[in-house]
Amino acid sequence: MQRTLPRSFIRALDASSTSRASRVSCALALLIAAQAAFAGTVDLSSPTLRKIAENNTIVLGVRESSVPFSYLDANGRPIGYSQSIALKIVDEVRLRLQTPRLAVSTVVVTSANRLSYVVNHQIDLECGSTAHIRDREQLVSFSNSFFSYGIRMVVKRKSGIRNYADLAGKTVSTTAGTSDEQLLRELSLNRKLDLRIISAKDHAEAFDAVKTGRAVAFVMDDPLLYGKIAQEGPAQNEYIVTGDPLAHESYACMMRKGDPVFKKLADDVIAGMERSGEAEKLYDQWFMQPIPPDNINLRFPLSPEMRALFADPSDHSSDD
Repeated sequence: MQRTLPRSFIRALDASSTSRASRVSCALALLIAAQAAFAGTVDLSSPTLRKIAENNTIVLGVRESSVPFSYLDANGRPIGYSQSIALKIVDEVRLRLQTPRLAVSTVVVTSANRLSYVVNHQIDLECGSTAHIRDREQLVSFSNSFFSYGIRMVVKRKSGIRNYADLAGKTVSTTAGTSDEQLLRELSLNRKLDLRIISAKDHAEAFDAVKTGRAVAFVMDDPLLYGKIAQEGPAQNEYIVTGDPLAHESYACMMRKGDPVFKKLADDVIAGMERSGEAEKLYDQWFMQPIPPDNINLRFPLSPEMRALFADPSDHSSDD
């Protein structure tokens, strides 16, 4: 919406004296009016929106191999379920700032560095596969949750491993910087399993450890495990997801701490998608249909926990 100055102000400006003092006074009044008009469009109390407006760019943190949440396609373009949610938030930012040509920049982040990129304001928003854990609230803010899941493990079917007791004394992989890594180390200690843990840089490397026999299991969020299996094509029947869930967690978008205006913007977008049915359609697209780049289908039906989340959106942490 285009904003104009009041006609009374324009008439007063036209009728004003041509003296230098009057011109300065009118210039100051014009500046104040312009600032007021801009302030009506952009909430300048939001440091994130202010940064985005100043740079005419929003910076998104994306993942390289978190299929089907946030990953790079064959052309290196970020896609996925979480990325689609992030772009919906971008659309709302464009409306809020009235900048339809707002640019979108993406930065590939990992499990190990994603929090620091948000804390240091190198990215404005990260919607990938990040669990909302209470300890992380000391550093960043989280949006409403957009996915609920359990933490389990993938093994080779022929290994005979079906639960965590079967891992005693064996080598297990996980991804560095995740809540899964911490849970796995606690499991090894509490149950005296004496696990040898490989902390891989990303999910692809951790799964590869199982493929090549360097590890007998990869412990991670179950939708990510199904995603890695689906990428194996004809060989996917060689793997199974098994084990009692170590924990139940939820994914959410991350943003800078101390910016309630921007958080509410993201919360409202996600809640709107979940209550309207848009999120369920998006879920079907990424979890029940063939997805790029190889047209794999995860065949991961919507769980009762997900239906409950869509019915009642919230920003509760996984350990509440």
